[in-house]
Amino acid sequence: MPTNDAAPLPPPPPAPHNLQPTPMPPSSWAKRTGFKATLSGESNVTLQNSASTFVPVPHIDLEHAGTTQPPPTCSNHNPSNAKKRKDSSGEASAAFKPNGNVRFHVEESSLPRPPLPLPPTRNIATSREDHHHSLEDEQFSPTHSHIKYQLRDRPGLVPIALYALQHYLSILGSLILLPLIIVPAMGGTHDDASTVVSTVLLVSGITTLLHTSFGTRLPLVQGPSFVYLAPVLAIVNSTDFLGLTTNNFKHVMKELQGAIMISSAFQAIIGYTGVMSVFLRFINPVVVSPTVAAIGLSFYTFGFTQVGTCLEIGILQILSVVIFSLYFRKISVFGHRIFLIYAVPLGLGITWTIAFLLTEVGIYGYKGCDVNVPVSNTLSSYCRKHISRMKHCRVDTYNALKSSPWLRVPLPLQWGTPIFNWKIVLIMCAVSLIASVDSVGSYHASSLLVASRPPTPGVLSRGIGLEGISGVLAGLWGTGVGSTTLTENVHTIAVTKMGSRKGVEVGAFILIVLSFIGKVGGFIASIPDVMVAALLCFMWAMLAALGLSNLRYSEAGSSRNVIIVGLSLFFSLSVPSYFQQYGTIPNANSSVPAYFQPYIVGSHGPFQSKYSGVNFVMNTLLSLHMVVAFLIAVILDNTVPGSPQERGVYVWSEAEVARREVSIIKDYELPFRVGRAFRWVKWVGL
Repeated sequence: MPTNDAAPLPPPPPAPHNLQPTPMPPSSWAKRTGFKATLSGESNVTLQNSASTFVPVPHIDLEHAGTTQPPPTCSNHNPSNAKKRKDSSGEASAAFKPNGNVRFHVEESSLPRPPLPLPPTRNIATSREDHHHSLEDEQFSPTHSHIKYQLRDRPGLVPIALYALQHYLSILGSLILLPLIIVPAMGGTHDDASTVVSTVLLVSGITTLLHTSFGTRLPLVQGPSFVYLAPVLAIVNSTDFLGLTTNNFKHVMKELQGAIMISSAFQAIIGYTGVMSVFLRFINPVVVSPTVAAIGLSFYTFGFTQVGTCLEIGILQILSVVIFSLYFRKISVFGHRIFLIYAVPLGLGITWTIAFLLTEVGIYGYKGCDVNVPVSNTLSSYCRKHISRMKHCRVDTYNALKSSPWLRVPLPLQWGTPIFNWKIVLIMCAVSLIASVDSVGSYHASSLLVASRPPTPGVLSRGIGLEGISGVLAGLWGTGVGSTTLTENVHTIAVTKMGSRKGVEVGAFILIVLSFIGKVGGFIASIPDVMVAALLCFMWAMLAALGLSNLRYSEAGSSRNVIIVGLSLFFSLSVPSYFQQYGTIPNANSSVPAYFQPYIVGSHGPFQSKYSGVNFVMNTLLSLHMVVAFLIAVILDNTVPGSPQERGVYVWSEAEVARREVSIIKDYELPFRVGRAFRWVKWVGL
């Protein structure tokens, strides 16, 4: 700001009593990048510069700022003031100028009516300390004081190995539970599940290394995403595969491999060609929030339905995870909140041990009953009563470990040559778009935690492109689902305070090593299905909450956003329910378990034309909760008027600024000077 160096500044005149003092600056990244709260009374005075450097705004007194402009005043008797007021959908109160000068803009609507007394000046450092442990209120600054290891930190080998192990253990459920659902649904055996688990560990390790090196370079773990679970179940339970009697698992797996490879190649194309950068204009928190939340909410038919098959073990599993993650979350051991960080593995270990001991002492060993005999063929009423508990509560870990080899090397095309079915490919292509939307929210949220600035649209495009390549590898090896950024990873970074890229890479190497140990896959595959369902109840609830948390980047209290999100969530549950129940007869599909019946809509949905393949694709897509949520949210958010602040438009770093700032270059530049060879590809660089 211009000042007179030749003469001292005049003494400040007394502040008018009718001018409201500027309160503390907004304490979150979203508010400093355009958020304007109309209910909390936060000031509309902000400070920004042309280099897109977002810094906390100190308490500013315009009369002491050395400016020659008179301070803004408020007249309670001027009727024209009412015409000048703007609601929350108006323009931002501060903006950039190309020449880097600072502009102040105080809206008259932010001035008091009637005048209020001056409150005492608050200490900025004290305010920061008050909100230190709150993720929503953390100050976004280059120091990132709430993160112990930042993006480019390289601690010693021992601490980085321990933090890497901690990081991956905290998201253990996201890595291993999906194969334990889809393999039995595909007709696979325990050995098949063990092999798929080992394959998932290998592919997750490889794709994570690729993403941290040639993708966005953020510390994001790549793995089997819940985005793919619902469409996979819909495909697996379609009438095309119900008549198979032999090698059902391998046939379905080959169908899924072909569809995942083609759809992932499509995702890589929209990333590396720059189409994703254009698509970003339509993707905002108001779109991401209900879409991701619908992914978690869509599996309610599976969750507790499976838990009920062995209530004592299922309830124990849920309660242990909830108690550790909520009631014990502030308990620290050697400076680490182990119960919060390891809630899932601790709950799993304790419940597994109890179930194993109950099995060993004979609680679930009913004499004269054979678990392999179907209930319909069992003559004994005693066995019919207890056969379900024998099947779902027993833990036969010894047999699982005995049947698994010590060395297993998952190979590409281990299930055979992929089959390319255009119906399944179209469904998976639509799902890959949803997966990209999910990743956009994860990129933005994680960058605010660990990086100096958010990534540029080019960095984001190459991240989506690399996820497409990761999906091709997942299809090539045969994991059954595509590979994408795990949404839970963002919460893990905030909880473990480990944002080091090297830590994630060390953990990826550990996954690759574990994938070669067959006993590990066999041990994980022996987790009882009731414990898997109980853990997934927690994981899906977390996924829904993480999706809704994206609203903090927008004006969550805006009636516009409330209506859009509400409509998206409600119809994401109601419309698929209509499709799933259309034309069904109760108990007509007895060969399909009750919790899988919502996924057989492709054969009986309301969309009917003379092309059976089109009917299958449309009925299946519109029965997926996340697809309906995305369609409604993206249409309403991009057609209903709203300011960028109200919509919470994601802020990405500009390419020109990124090339001038060393910190952004070090955060996102490709290694081994690879970026120099692709400077001409503007949409995948800085």
